[in-house]
Amino acid sequence: MKVITSRDNPFFRQLIKLEDSARQRRATRLTLLDGIHLISAYFLASGSPKTLIVSVSGCENTEIKRLLAEQKAGTDMVVLSDALFREASPVKTPIGIMALICIPPAAIKPAAQDGGERDALFCVLLEAIQDPGNLGSILRSAAAAGASDVYLSDGCADAWSPKTLRAAMGAHFLLRVHERSDLVEVARAFSGKVIATTLCAKISLYQTRLTGSIAFVFGNEGVGLSDAVLQASGEQISIPMRGRTESLNAAAAAAVCFFERVRQMERDK
Repeated sequence: MKVITSRDNPFFRQLIKLEDSARQRRATRLTLLDGIHLISAYFLASGSPKTLIVSVSGCENTEIKRLLAEQKAGTDMVVLSDALFREASPVKTPIGIMALICIPPAAIKPAAQDGGERDALFCVLLEAIQDPGNLGSILRSAAAAGASDVYLSDGCADAWSPKTLRAAMGAHFLLRVHERSDLVEVARAFSGKVIATTLCAKISLYQTRLTGSIAFVFGNEGVGLSDAVLQASGEQISIPMRGRTESLNAAAAAAVCFFERVRQMERDK
């Protein structure tokens, strides 16, 4: 176990860069998880992280002790002084444990063939979703609703930023996340329904059959979907709203669509 108390330590400086810089995360293929819930989710899905980082006071925390006791022998662990840990942590009031993990490589695209409703594909395509909280919430809802793959265009928030990871609450480890995807290409290769959500569509979400292979497409929070992606989508739908609100938050709209699919799947069992 290594104890670090100096800001000049190379490992500590690496943590600061990873917390601050998407470019650094992409270059090193590393990112940080903060907190017991996220780290536990990673353990369950992916095994031991590259390095566990604990604060001096965190070493005395009962929950952290329990978590550390569950780790395989040989997992690297570093202890930071409380001041350094607070500086490196991406949250304002850290509990005292972080994990340094490897970002998974770009996943192989799933088969585009529809094997029937029992083996129906469920994917999500996101164009220029810029808010990390929105992106994380969409990933969380997608995982909860049974999606397998999420495709992100250029212009999306960094999927592996600490803020996106916190909002997703472990969903990253249950999905295949494809960054910098050509959404037009993905949509054209998908053999099921490719459904874009737009405010002006005349067909309601609730009039659409969603029990086969489905790829939902959602656009930027302000300008929506580009013409190219809309044209590559097979269907366009809207979400009915009775109030006077102009539109739904992107993450809320996605959750409504995902769980309407879940409802239909449950109904048709």
